[in-house]
Amino acid sequence: MSRGTVNKVILLGRLGKDPDMRYTPSGTAVANFSLATNSAIKDSEGNWTDKTEWHNIVAFGRTAEIAGEYLKKGKQVFIDGRLQTSSWEDQNGQKRYKTEIVASELQLIGPKGEGESGADTSSADVEDEAPAAEDAPPANEEEDDLPF
Repeated sequence: MSRGTVNKVILLGRLGKDPDMRYTPSGTAVANFSLATNSAIKDSEGNWTDKTEWHNIVAFGRTAEIAGEYLKKGKQVFIDGRLQTSSWEDQNGQKRYKTEIVASELQLIGPKGEGESGADTSSADVEDEAPAAEDAPPANEEEDDLPF
């Protein structure tokens, strides 16, 4: 870790789609998925509206395998990671950039079966296999502020 700098991202949101799984030539698992977070903003007339922000997440290794096995569209998940920006030239020679969150830890939030389609998993199943974030917010089954 560099002295005097911090690159840390903590997100709590819902998956926009099932993770896209692939493997590198050396066999390392890679999972890509999108995560939605909401915030309430007041418009010029004083009315509150929700603003959804979409985050691109990438996970590697065992974290990616867990994401591929347990995460499903709509599932609420806690992500701990860092920002990473990459650049490349497209076919027209234009410089392109992509910023994503590299997940180092993930934790399923919410009651068993929430947001899943037929899968029978729970956050306890993943916690045994993945390191849980120590400062993760507690799951509250009665209160869900996210509107989707």
